Amino acid sequence: MKYQVKIPTRILGVGNALVDIMIALPDDHFLIDFGLPRGSMTLVDNDQSENIFEATKAYRKEVTTGGSAANTIHALASLGVDCGYAGKVGKDELGEVFSSEFHKKNIKTHLFPGNLNTGRVMAMVSPDSERTMATYLGAAADLYPTEFTQELMDLYDILYVEGYLVQNHDLIKTILQRGYESGLKVAIDLSSFNIVAQNLEFLKKIVKDYVHIVFANEEEALSFTGKDPEQAIREIAELCDLAIVKTGKSGSLAMFNGEMIRLSPVTANAIDTTGAGDTYAAGFLYGLTHGLDLQQCGDIASFVASRVVEYMGAKIPDNEWNGILEKVKSIERRISPAL
Repeated sequence: MKYQVKIPTRILGVGNALVDIMIALPDDHFLIDFGLPRGSMTLVDNDQSENIFEATKAYRKEVTTGGSAANTIHALASLGVDCGYAGKVGKDELGEVFSSEFHKKNIKTHLFPGNLNTGRVMAMVSPDSERTMATYLGAAADLYPTEFTQELMDLYDILYVEGYLVQNHDLIKTILQRGYESGLKVAIDLSSFNIVAQNLEFLKKIVKDYVHIVFANEEEALSFTGKDPEQAIREIAELCDLAIVKTGKSGSLAMFNGEMIRLSPVTANAIDTTGAGDTYAAGFLYGLTHGLDLQQCGDIASFVASRVVEYMGAKIPDNEWNGILEKVKSIERRISPAL
């Protein structure tokens, strides 16, 4: 069973261009003290972001460029897919670092300059590897609908948008509508259960009107539908062409043309789940751009996601990708049983 996309395919990712500050927590008391729902993404202002940084000075930290769609595009580039990224950064050192990292990956950038500082995410990792994010958007919050032109869309075949942008209704609706009307396959990741809940009716409408492919984890699917994963994916699939629901250690589900398939997980020595969903989406989109069936797409997605959780942060180290690509190619060559 295959979901057809144009091959070869160019993918444009759109999202909040951010710098990730990964913080290893000794326990979850810190989250309670700061009123941060475990496993969620919460928007904070500059002062609260700095307060979190100060309060976690004694904890181990790592700094890297990030943002959900940016992580997906990085992984796609490492898999060899032709892709680009659109977002907004500040006219500061972190903005330069963000741009430079994309150029090193040969990713075409559409980084609009903002007046605020480059945004940052305080990503707090619990001992069981669950991550909770406090996000100061900074310049990323100043993306404008007018910046997403027909000329930009004409450069690509798939549009991949992170659900975090749903906080700005006019912005995300314009981006999705412009991609849809330009003939691109439009994909969205629901991104965070609390953001889904806060924007539910609007989100359902734009998915129905403009989106072909939906990625969600089981918490986001529950927030979107009020149902368990198997029932949720059926409801989501009524609004789009292809629905994917990730169910953590039990694997994932995909549904297309009224048929649901179960995708097995890959065992991993998880130390940090940051970027797992982003990398899963990259693996699945890679499979679609190579004409693979949904079983192969899901197996590649599960495999690359299992690798990213073995490292601190949202990206797989560059020196690990050769071995990963060998495994991906072996999945490509495999013939799946009839679905």
